[in-house]
Amino acid sequence: MRKLKLEKTAYDPGQLPGLDLPQVAMAGRSNVGKSSLINSLAGRKSLAKTSSTPGKTRSINFYLVQPDSFYLVDLPGYGYARCSRSEREKFRRLIQTYFQGSSGLRAVVLLLDSRHKPQVLDLELVQFARAFNLELIPVMTKADKCRQSHLEHIRRIWDQLLGLDYEPVVFSARTGLGREHLWSRIVQAAAGRS
Repeated sequence: MRKLKLEKTAYDPGQLPGLDLPQVAMAGRSNVGKSSLINSLAGRKSLAKTSSTPGKTRSINFYLVQPDSFYLVDLPGYGYARCSRSEREKFRRLIQTYFQGSSGLRAVVLLLDSRHKPQVLDLELVQFARAFNLELIPVMTKADKCRQSHLEHIRRIWDQLLGLDYEPVVFSARTGLGREHLWSRIVQAAAGRS
């Protein structure tokens, strides 16, 4: 059984740690279910704080994954409309500094709300990650809230946009659907075996 432990938190670029271990970042729009996904992977209910208010994560959080010895890195949600423009710019700079300065960053887990078609912000993150030559692991969250036909329709759209090499993991934090498959993809990426 893998264990996650919150080891470091950074609110501004000066607080970003220099890490020797590999890292896999998790990114997605606000309210996509990132904290619930982390809690599901950890097998704990309150490791990452969940909220009905979008944009709860305001820092980069570094979770040490054992026994595999790599970091799962929780990035602030993007596209949150209720924070100020200066705050959104601060998040953008923080994330960009992290991407540019993390030689151990192996992949980005791209969280996508399976209830919605691809959004502009999702596509911008795909381009951003590809500019850094990072592997993408797309994950369609909240799968338990959709009909199977809708899930399949959205998955096909993402297949066309990303290419078949990036087949999305269909995931539900509530039911555990896709959890082991996602763990497998994350561990392989952290080990450089994708």
